[in-house]
Formats: sequence, structure tokens, C-alpha cells
Amino acid sequence: MLRIENLTKIYPDGTVALKDISFEVPEGQFLVVIGLSGSGKSTLLRCINRLIDPTAGRILWNDIDITAASPRKLLQIRSQIGMVFQQFNLVKRSSVMTNVLSGRLGYVNPWLSLVGFWPRAERARAMHAMERVGITDKADNRADALSGGQQQRVGIARALMQEPRLLLADEPVASLDPVLAHSIMQYLEMLNRSDGVTVLCSLHFLDLVQRYATWVVGLKDGEKVFEGAPQEIDRIRFKEIYGEEAEEVRAASVEAA
Repeated sequence: MLRIENLTKIYPDGTVALKDISFEVPEGQFLVVIGLSGSGKSTLLRCINRLIDPTAGRILWNDIDITAASPRKLLQIRSQIGMVFQQFNLVKRSSVMTNVLSGRLGYVNPWLSLVGFWPRAERARAMHAMERVGITDKADNRADALSGGQQQRVGIARALMQEPRLLLADEPVASLDPVLAHSIMQYLEMLNRSDGVTVLCSLHFLDLVQRYATWVVGLKDGEKVFEGAPQEIDRIRFKEIYGEEAEEVRAASVEAA
């Protein structure tokens, strides 16, 4: 169980990114956070694994207070939390295999990994992770030689190497076309359903939300304005989350269709 309690984040320049956010994520849920750019989605996900520190509030993972964790304890917590990034965050000049293996850095001798030595068992684990997302044939390719969809699959395979219990996906399909977006979302859905991994994913597009989410939290200007099942997002709630202008664009696109 992940619990967010009264979470607030104010950046040094005075920007209030999150305002008193609270919700729970039961184990095995596929929760999607929606909202416009600047609504606080990325800040929320990055606070959860302490890539950034919240200003106030608590984040509890199985009753362990992440916000109060020591550096050593935080490393243990992060070993259970995988992350998939919008811009992939790969080492572009390194091979796919090397990028995927980097997901095990917290589990192996760091000095050996620095010189490129990885135990045979870890390489086998990496091949299995790549097999699950269909990129074993790209193992020796440089990451920057891959398409955007393939690079995101490398990011998912890297997260798989942690054997995570919670997966954070920060706008994982924002830079992909609709067909590739569904492909990536299906891999996340597979991990959720087959492996029982709890998924917390931020998205822009409502069609993806309604297809993949089991529960939804909507943010606007750093505040929670909606929480419920994806089927509950009607015209009124859509406008509350995305604003009057977005509702007008949505209505026009529906009429055109």
C-alpha cells in the first residue's frame, strides 16, 4: 500500500507544484494521474521516490515513511520502486544490454560493474527482461540507434531488472505516436496483471486513461480535483481537470468525428 498524506511541494522560486495532496494506492492497482502540463504530475511521481524532496506531508510505502528515510534506508526502498521516464533516460552511447543491466546496480558489486563485469546470472536476467518487451535482437545495439518506442522498451526492461513492487511511469508515451503509445501501455499492463506490480502512471490522453487505468487521480494547478474510476470522468469532471478551453476543443473534435 502506498499512501500520500497532505503532500505539498514548493520550489525555491516560489512555485507551488503540489498543494496538500492525499490519496492511497492499494497493492496491484493501475493508477493513472492525469492533468495538463504543469499540473504537478511529474513532481508527484518524483517526490514518491525522493528524486525531489517534498516541502510538507508524508509518503508511506508499506507503512515506511519515505519522506523521513535515511539515505541508506532510501536505497533499500528505491530497490523496490522502478521508474520509467518520458525521455527514456538511457546512456545513449552504451549498448541496450548495458542500459538494461544498469537496473541491477544496487544489487551487485559496484566496482565490478564500473569496469563492465557482470555475473552470468545478471546477463541472463537482462536477456529475460529484454525478451519480455521484445528487444532481445537489439541487445548489442547502441541505445541511440533505436526508435523512440524501442528506447522506451529498454527503459521498461531496465526497470524490470529491479524486480519492482511499484513502478512509476512519468509520461511514458508523451513522445510516441498513438500506435506506439498503446504498445508501451500494454507492456505496463502486462507487468501489472501478470506480475502483480503496482503501477502509478502519469498521462495526458483520456483515451489511454479509460483503456488502462483501474483508478484515476486528476490534478489541476497542483491540487487534486478528481479521484475515482475512469468511467466517472464525464464532461463536467473533464472540464474541472482540463479547463474550459480543453472542453471546447474536445467537444469540437467529437462533433467533427
